[in-house]
Amino acid sequence: MTHDDIKRDLLASYETDGGINHFDGINLPGEESVNQLARDCMHLLFPGFFDETGVTKKNVPALVDSLLTRIETRLAAEIEKALRFARAPRPAERAREVTTEFLSRLPALRRIVQTDVAAAYDGDPAARSLEEIILAYPCVLVISLQRIAHILYKLNIPLIPRMLTEYAHERTGTDIHPGADIGTHFFIDHCTGVVVGETARIGNHVKIYQGVTLGAKSFLTDEKGNPVKGVKRHPELRDNVIVYPGATILGGETVIGENTIVGSNVWLMQSIPANSIVYYQGDASSIVRPRKSKEALLEEFTDWVI
Repeated sequence: MTHDDIKRDLLASYETDGGINHFDGINLPGEESVNQLARDCMHLLFPGFFDETGVTKKNVPALVDSLLTRIETRLAAEIEKALRFARAPRPAERAREVTTEFLSRLPALRRIVQTDVAAAYDGDPAARSLEEIILAYPCVLVISLQRIAHILYKLNIPLIPRMLTEYAHERTGTDIHPGADIGTHFFIDHCTGVVVGETARIGNHVKIYQGVTLGAKSFLTDEKGNPVKGVKRHPELRDNVIVYPGATILGGETVIGENTIVGSNVWLMQSIPANSIVYYQGDASSIVRPRKSKEALLEEFTDWVI
């Protein structure tokens, strides 16, 4: 086929195969523009870590001013596009309001992100410094951007929150929906293959490993068979839960109680009481037993040594 033949067939497909065209419609948020927002926000959260040249205390005010101006201008423009797409009232005014609200939350967000960095350092004996965590651990990028996206998600901004978390997904292999509600001191070890759904809730001091899924068990459908939006579909992990590699936890009513350990390759669709250990038995069943205290484990270990 010639160039003109291919062009003709493509133009014909645009007329006949609808649904993946966007002509003469609202200008949508730009992928590269949102990706640049993600990068600029990371620079603002972690000044001096991702810059080509060194940052001193003397030039920090100028750096922050420059980043804030860039983020404010770009974010307001992209939010306005998203709001126009959603046919929201007063899109330009609302975009400015949301942008101001978002930027005002960044100092508090930095305090939470700092707990994630500390959790990664404390949770991995291979880590040698906080600098190594920030520069080389993918969990910092994916969790930080999810927290940024979560702010916009809670402010009812369409499209952009998912675009931000997808940038992190592409970079890290971890897919956390911006709607997921995550507490402090969150650590994802190795990151790759982790999926966390929109209505998942994660408490404080939670650690999960690679390949973990916090997913939906099933979808409620309306009278036309379409999935019902906005219902609780994903599980809750309460404080101090550890989930080891390959575990799958499903369902909006599934709650993993405080201080519980979920072992590798476990498949769960029911709640687990606090202070438990769940492990895979090999015959596809999951065994639940009370988790021993640190004192009991130490005593048991001492008996083994003797």
